[in-house]
Amino acid sequence: MLGGECGLWQLPEGPLEVRGEARVGRLLMAHGAGAGPDSTFLQRLRDGLAVAGVQTLAIEFDYLQRMRREGRRRPPPGMNTLVEEMAAWCDLLSHPELPPLWLGGKSMGGRVASLLAVRDGAPGLVLCGYPFHPPGKPERLRLEHWPQLACPTLVVQGSRDPFGTRKEVAGYALPEVAHLHWLEDGDHDWRPRRASGTTQIRLIEEAAAAIAGFMGEYG
Repeated sequence: MLGGECGLWQLPEGPLEVRGEARVGRLLMAHGAGAGPDSTFLQRLRDGLAVAGVQTLAIEFDYLQRMRREGRRRPPPGMNTLVEEMAAWCDLLSHPELPPLWLGGKSMGGRVASLLAVRDGAPGLVLCGYPFHPPGKPERLRLEHWPQLACPTLVVQGSRDPFGTRKEVAGYALPEVAHLHWLEDGDHDWRPRRASGTTQIRLIEEAAAAIAGFMGEYG
């Protein structure tokens, strides 16, 4: 695994799926609150990143593993617990003979990655559909730690994302390290409306190219 082999690994910490060759870089990917690394969205994104030269290492948080074992839904634990889990994965998967391990994730997973980057540092961040606020509650911003971000940070966001639209995010005071790539008419899963003339698959391909370009420039 530390040699960069691809495949699905069953480790004491949980399942790990490695996909793609690290021609551009390596990216630790955490999932969102309600869907795991096997979601259609993350599968398609990781396929696109593999084509673009980014190796992804997809992890699954413990609470989701318990959900699968027990066959019932449960809410995620607190952010501190998830940050500790991701930190353990980062320690396991980082290696001086391999390219630096960027941190990232979808929605909640991206929030966890950003908190870990503030706490421990990171080569870079890729945040896909960042949950700037809960839907319908724009006053409850999740940006308290953002002024402390010190690494290159790319946010890839659908322009209609109910967790943070283009209009809303334009009013935020984000740090200089933060860069935004907007996917026109995309929602939280980057699904556009039919009238937009594009598709989710095209927006995912656009996102993968943007992520690879960003990692290549700042890595």
